[in-house]
Amino acid sequence: MATLKEFEEALREHGMNMALALLERLRERDRATRTVKPARRLTGQKMTPDLARQILELHGSTGMTQQEIAFKVGVNQGRVNEVIKRGKWLTDDPHAPEAVARDRAVARLRGEPRARKPAAKPLKAAAPKKPRNQGQLALGDL
Repeated sequence: MATLKEFEEALREHGMNMALALLERLRERDRATRTVKPARRLTGQKMTPDLARQILELHGSTGMTQQEIAFKVGVNQGRVNEVIKRGKWLTDDPHAPEAVARDRAVARLRGEPRARKPAAKPLKAAAPKKPRNQGQLALGDL
């Protein structure tokens, strides 16, 4: 199957200018009716409860797809899916798993040292190890 670019090159080779003009008109119509413009997404948008509520409102009140909502609010489609399907990011709880993961990622980007977990204290003193019998077995011992 030929690609659109190969098809266009074949039309040029055969001097089919009318077909090329028609193809260009179809492209212009497609660009005019496209609801999401390519490469218009904002990057680095921080997920907040307000943004999550805006995503839910767009999802409920419009017929937009998750991808279109993602482009509109400036996040990726996976985040939109998390909000719609799992209700993530709807609370302002700093201890929510998604907020903790976001804060860790930001700290990594800044090059901040990781907070180490303190070593667990033993519940009771370990019993001294008993010496193992290092003797050899002979065939008659079995």
